[in-house]
Amino acid sequence: MRYDFFCISLVLTVIQMVDAKPRFNPVSDFDLNRYLGKWYEIARFQHRFEKDLVNVTATYTLRDDGKVDVLNQGYNNSKDGKLKTARGKAKFAGPKNIGHLKVTFFWPFYGDYIIVELDKENYNFALVVSDSYDYLWILSRTPNLESAILISLLDKARELGFDTNKVYLVPQE
Repeated sequence: MRYDFFCISLVLTVIQMVDAKPRFNPVSDFDLNRYLGKWYEIARFQHRFEKDLVNVTATYTLRDDGKVDVLNQGYNNSKDGKLKTARGKAKFAGPKNIGHLKVTFFWPFYGDYIIVELDKENYNFALVVSDSYDYLWILSRTPNLESAILISLLDKARELGFDTNKVYLVPQE
């Protein structure tokens, strides 16, 4: 009897997690086809899976099944360091015109990829966060981002409650 209760509780928890509205409002009028391609990581919160990586890029490619292949690449300590790669996939968390995706590098575990700020005119920069306060990335189509835009994105992150003192500016040589 206790085992059945545990299983039912677990299933209900998973259903709630799947259907839960994210804490942060993703961008609307999102166009995945314009978002696809190569992005340079300008800034991030540091995590063990990206520790010491520079010249980091993320490349998004549409799959035949409508999901997105994700290829993250970076070099250990310098552009001459060892290349590290991570391959994953992403899917929409809800409607396809909302900038909220779920990304996995270790199936079946998915994490939030919430685009909270985006250059909707040219798709040249983006601020991406997780539903927790643990992950944050600032991305650009070019290796360098104008300082005024970077400051604006950091201000947005601060307004959302992120500790921008933890932001690491990623060297892009």
